[in-house]
Amino acid sequence: MTTGVRRRMGVEERKQQLIGVALELFSSRSPDEVSIDEIAAAAGISRPLVYHYFPGKQSLYEAALRRAADELAARFLEPPQGPLGARLLRVMGRFFDFVDDHGPGFAALMRGGPAVGSSTTNAMIDEVRQAAYEQIVAHLGVAEPSPRLELVVRSWVSLAESTALLWLDGRRVPRAELEQKLVHDFAALTAVSAVYDEQAARVLTAILAEEPADGPFAELVGRLLALAPAPGVPAQPAR
Repeated sequence: MTTGVRRRMGVEERKQQLIGVALELFSSRSPDEVSIDEIAAAAGISRPLVYHYFPGKQSLYEAALRRAADELAARFLEPPQGPLGARLLRVMGRFFDFVDDHGPGFAALMRGGPAVGSSTTNAMIDEVRQAAYEQIVAHLGVAEPSPRLELVVRSWVSLAESTALLWLDGRRVPRAELEQKLVHDFAALTAVSAVYDEQAARVLTAILAEEPADGPFAELVGRLLALAPAPGVPAQPAR
């Protein structure tokens, strides 16, 4: 007969365990609502032992936030092959997977949680936004975006973030629809910018040249054309 002996974890292994436990709890409740006692109980250790590895909830929260921020930034990584519309659709699928799995934690991260106002927290959030921006710019194939094209990409990253936060509040719009809509939004923002900016116009031309007939950008064009009145037929007033 053998007796089960609990293996003692090393310092780094224990820290990673506590971060994982914290993230798991943050996936169902806001970090503000999760106590150190709950984290200790879920990890199977005492409260004083948590403080042995982390000075307080703030430092544990920031460590968990670091891991979540790295994972979220990684969701924007996508091989630069194939039409851009399909690439963005896959990116949005992974982005919403993260939002779906870490709802309260994602909202606390973007809206401010226990570490609100912390320079460390703000820097990590900015890193995620910058990583997303750089990934999208790389897909556009431009070395230095013009000010207007930069505005398009940064506006779209902000739109994806705010859309996800609004979706978490009741999930009143189907997730798949939002993912596709955000891809359409990128095309629309680029198209408007193309009227004012030569670089954006070249990017838009290249995007549409690679777009297949069944791609998300082509679908958007088809839907918009369907809304336009036939020549000589007056538009119907909005109701």
